[in-house]
Amino acid sequence: MSGNAFWQQLETGTVGESVSLDEALAQIPWNADGLIPAIAQQYDTGEVLMLAWMNREALEETLDRERVCYWSRSRQQLWRKGESSGQVQVLKEMRLDCDGDTLLLLVDQTGPACHTGRRGCFYNLVQGDRLVVDKPVLIDPESLYGK
Repeated sequence: MSGNAFWQQLETGTVGESVSLDEALAQIPWNADGLIPAIAQQYDTGEVLMLAWMNREALEETLDRERVCYWSRSRQQLWRKGESSGQVQVLKEMRLDCDGDTLLLLVDQTGPACHTGRRGCFYNLVQGDRLVVDKPVLIDPESLYGK
């Protein structure tokens, strides 16, 4: 069954129906770089923290260890969230969207999720004809990363 047909079949699924995780991972439509976008959301408040990318290795490590691991496109290596800053993400739940092409990670975020020291990366608010910073820096990035 093609990837598209696999996800279409799940569209008509009823509550409680399931497929093997291995089968689902094999049907993910990874992009040309072998990546899928992953949105991290605080599990108990619903706050959207960040968007990053995962390859299959990062996804599997995240599921195995229940600590979020991403793929760093800039460094071309696995990026274990919090390995240098201490601001980890503990996985509470992982979901795939209806097309299987985006992950939603419900996490318990320790401190800031953003490299700027803010809680989340979405701190630039569009207000009319202005882009307004609306979230404070919680921790100086230099103290987080030793820059």
